[in-house]
Amino acid sequence: MSDTVASDQNEAPDSPRRLRRELEHYRSVVEEMTRRIHTLEDELETATTMAEVTSVVVTRPELRNTLARLIKKVAMIIQSEKVLLMIHQPEINMLTPLPPAMGVTQEQSSQLTIGLDDGVAGLVFRNRESVVYNDALNDPRTSKEIVSLLAIRNGITVPLVIKQRDEEERLVDERVIGVMHVFNKRFDEDFSTEDMRLLEMLAEQAAAVISNAQLYIQLTEEKEELQDAFASIHAGVIVVNRHGVVRLLNPAALEMLAMPPDDYSGKPFPTVVPPGEVYDLVKSGLDSREERTVEITLGDEDGRIYQAQTTLMKREDSAEVESVVAIFNDITEIRRVERMKTAFVSTVSHELRTPLTSIKGFISTLLEDDEGMYDEETRREFLIIINEECDRLTRLISDLLNVSKIESGRGLDLQLSDVDLSQLLRRVAANHQPYTKKHTITAQAPDSLSIRADADKLTQVLDNLVGNAVKYSPNGGKVEIVATDEGDTVRIDVIDEGLGIPERHRDHVFQRFHQVDDDVDHKSIGGTGIGLYLVQHLAQAHGGRVWIESTEVGRGSTFSVRLPRDPETMLDQQQSE
Repeated sequence: MSDTVASDQNEAPDSPRRLRRELEHYRSVVEEMTRRIHTLEDELETATTMAEVTSVVVTRPELRNTLARLIKKVAMIIQSEKVLLMIHQPEINMLTPLPPAMGVTQEQSSQLTIGLDDGVAGLVFRNRESVVYNDALNDPRTSKEIVSLLAIRNGITVPLVIKQRDEEERLVDERVIGVMHVFNKRFDEDFSTEDMRLLEMLAEQAAAVISNAQLYIQLTEEKEELQDAFASIHAGVIVVNRHGVVRLLNPAALEMLAMPPDDYSGKPFPTVVPPGEVYDLVKSGLDSREERTVEITLGDEDGRIYQAQTTLMKREDSAEVESVVAIFNDITEIRRVERMKTAFVSTVSHELRTPLTSIKGFISTLLEDDEGMYDEETRREFLIIINEECDRLTRLISDLLNVSKIESGRGLDLQLSDVDLSQLLRRVAANHQPYTKKHTITAQAPDSLSIRADADKLTQVLDNLVGNAVKYSPNGGKVEIVATDEGDTVRIDVIDEGLGIPERHRDHVFQRFHQVDDDVDHKSIGGTGIGLYLVQHLAQAHGGRVWIESTEVGRGSTFSVRLPRDPETMLDQQQSE
């Protein structure tokens, strides 16, 4: 060393050897300064990227992509082989990896849920102080399982701190949301205090990005969930702020107003909602600042009926109205059923009164015949009529009881037995023929066609269908009952030449209380509106179905029932499948 100094002192200032050494020295200085400039440029670029990213990260994939770029820059600046972010999960009070990571596989990440009392991560999170360790295996602060799992030689762990400052840039609050790890300095070097300070700066930027992005994503997802909820509810919802600007108009409201799908938010209310009852209701809420509940009908007399209610949204800090919320519940079906029930009560009263009047009249006549004015044949005729009217009452009461069972959810219990279908069809036809002279009622079925069924309930199905066929054929004609063997099933058709069923009623005739009243002929026939409702449920109780074919009004109808030959076997097959 002394020889070198002596030689330097003895050399001339302009000697080639001395100039080469100075040139090498300055070259190394320039290289170091260049490296430092590049480092600072990377830091500036990273910080700028962080600031820009904070305002554009709005989805989870965007957050993941942003963190991937951040981690890549951190690894380049700190010269580390592995980078890992861990976030505190308050619900389990643990630190878990936040993907993506560098140098850490997904399988390894799945094993890195860490308690707040464990390892360097827990220490840094608790104390909010960074830690540098260059001998991970022997450092008492590290978790040896994690060191082994990730093959860690050395590392730096810094807290992810969210800092809140006031308008004068004074720190008013801070909280830790997790930690950032970098592991294994490249080229087998040690991490320095300078590396730690640089990582702390990057971690602060990263924490801001993560926190802001997660908050924005959470708010965005909550907003989307709320919008999806509004979009999925069946009630129409219209929200108009105090300035008369539409804030929300959900799809149900658009359908109610017959408006095309579009985003009407931010548009003036009068330009969106057409004049009418809806417009008047919302405007009344804006003008009077009063909540109302009304019933409105949109369209013609047969239009949809809505129960409309307005609610005022007020600011928390004052009584000032912020918005008017109008909610529209479609109660058309409720009102329809109420009208049908009212008509049903009236009809049932009439149906009960008619046979009772007849029974009362004939009994009174017989009781008043003290002198024997009526011979035995006439008396027998009176008694037959009384008996038939009693049967009519029994059937009506039985129908009402069955409807009550169905509505209460008790269903209809079946007493299955082997039924000779051809014999049953002929008996039904024979029982109905005496009640009409205008109709010819016939039954056709293969000989010895049998079925497992409840004979009484199957008879009730056919009685209702044949009775309807006769009733809705006021001008007479043929009524045919035709059974067809389909192998595992049997089809029964009841065909008439009557009034037919208008198309708009064909999907509703099996609903309770429904009556076809499109014209004078249909209205004059009347009925309770429960016969076909029972037919459907009795068929379904047997594992079958019923449907209607009516090609043209005035050309008759065909009601068809398909039943399994053995309901128990079919049920067992369905359960095994």
